[in-house]
Amino acid sequence: MTGTVPGEPPRAMAARAERRWPMAVAVLAAVTLQVGLPREGRVTGWWIFPVLEVALLIVLIATDPGRIDRRIPTLRTLTIVLIGVMTVGTIVNLAILVGDIIDRDSVVTGAILLGRGAALWFTNVIVFSLWFWVIDRGGPAERAAGSDVPPSFAFSEDAFTKLLPAGWTPIYPDYLYLSFTNSTAFSPTDTMPIRTWAKMAMMGEAAISLMTAILVVARAINEF
Repeated sequence: MTGTVPGEPPRAMAARAERRWPMAVAVLAAVTLQVGLPREGRVTGWWIFPVLEVALLIVLIATDPGRIDRRIPTLRTLTIVLIGVMTVGTIVNLAILVGDIIDRDSVVTGAILLGRGAALWFTNVIVFSLWFWVIDRGGPAERAAGSDVPPSFAFSEDAFTKLLPAGWTPIYPDYLYLSFTNSTAFSPTDTMPIRTWAKMAMMGEAAISLMTAILVVARAINEF
């Protein structure tokens, strides 16, 4: 008789669970943007954030490689800690950027501000996409299990179930698209928030994107 491993998913659940590599690539892209930021304006110890993020990602991949199909609270907590570290790093870098923009005596050039602003804008998109992905419908493992956690977003696919494979659920690229379109349009496009936290999160992301764009472009134009 074969025993079961705690947290081991049934075969049907494992088959429809999403793969981890898309979110891992997104995290590594954010780390690359953090490391590639112009050195002017960096605070002492800036490297702590990318190092922590890579370390946490390695632990996640080693613990649950392949598909995200194990409903283990520790894995979910670890994922939230990783996104939390990314969020704090983004907020710190945004605060420094705003300070350099407002400070008229700052020696940071317009070109550097544009580069930092663009990098932080894309990082912000990734961070919010990860929050949407890990919270909506209980997270990827709960979505794969078909749990009864209510959705926070109404995707366009939800209205066209007959055109989709049976058991369709959103995966990370869907949340990345949601985050990107919200940051560019400053409002929902084809995916609507239906929970209060989702509305507030999308409002915050749009506000950060708009503020970053206005301040950076205004200061850069003034420099040139």
